[in-house]
Amino acid sequence: MAAIIKALKDGPYEVAGGAKVLDINGKEYIESALDPLYLCRCGQSRNRPFCDGSHKVAGFKSDDTAK
Repeated sequence: MAAIIKALKDGPYEVAGGAKVLDINGKEYIESALDPLYLCRCGQSRNRPFCDGSHKVAGFKSDDTAK
């Protein structure tokens, strides 16, 4: 099954289906074992590339939809 990436309203990307997240050196993040994963979209997380909820404090807004 392919991974599914869903943009959550005013929040992170939700990644389900067993995706691996690698750093710039190709090393896998331990959080890759979690399913689903939540990836930061706002740029404010202190745990990037993962969401830590900072989008709420930052007032991040996004309701993008597919065209």
